[in-house]
Amino acid sequence: MENIPLPSRITVKEGKNENNSIFIIEPCYPGYGITLGNALRRNILGSLPGASVISFKIKGAQHEFSSVPGVKEDLVDISLNLKQLRLKIFSEGPIKLELKAKGEKKVTAGDITPNSDVEIINKDLVLFTITDKNIHAEAELMVGTGRGYVTTESREQEEGEIGMIAIDANYTPITRVGFNIENMRVGQMTNWDRLILDIETDGTISPSTAMHIALKDLVAHFNFVLDNIPEVSLKSKTRKEAPEAKEKEKEKPAKKARKPKKEKSE
Repeated sequence: MENIPLPSRITVKEGKNENNSIFIIEPCYPGYGITLGNALRRNILGSLPGASVISFKIKGAQHEFSSVPGVKEDLVDISLNLKQLRLKIFSEGPIKLELKAKGEKKVTAGDITPNSDVEIINKDLVLFTITDKNIHAEAELMVGTGRGYVTTESREQEEGEIGMIAIDANYTPITRVGFNIENMRVGQMTNWDRLILDIETDGTISPSTAMHIALKDLVAHFNFVLDNIPEVSLKSKTRKEAPEAKEKEKEKPAKKARKPKKEKSE
């Protein structure tokens, strides 16, 4: 039996910005476009590693619902801003970052003290606003690595520094991924698939890198399954079962021979 034909063309187009790319895979055997698209989309969204803020504390704040003297935002708003901080970590986490700011100003991610193990991507992100020129704000951020979206409840058993406020961690470096299937002609057939995959990242990795990581992960899983399932044909299986069937026949008790009926004499 012939193998299902593989796609013969892959085109990569630039999207609306440098973090967005469109991948066109064609022609895909009928039905295989959605099979590939679903597998890639789910893997890219939930399985790629990334970095995120996992906890923080600000000098003068007692708990997560309190306000900070001289700061416009409360801790809830600040935590929401910190979730949008995109960064790269080049060593094993978690890593502590420090932030110091003084005077009336908008404090951004660019005000975080530089660290050789961490690269801040969106340095223009506003974290909070100081409204008093005499205020000297100090904050500490704990950043770590992981996959997907991890809530604080799932990290309850982790031991954190006293005074640190834990927040949900959004590790995924992907901001958007979707796919579309178009019909295309191959020879006389018009029901072949053209898979169009649209990927946008947060700037910590490129869309092409995201594709490579997702594909390698999927291939590794499929290879494991393939290598650990024995290929047994129906014919060879029947041959193996034949001797067992003969042994079972031998074990059955022999049937008693019927005695012929005597004919009555007249």
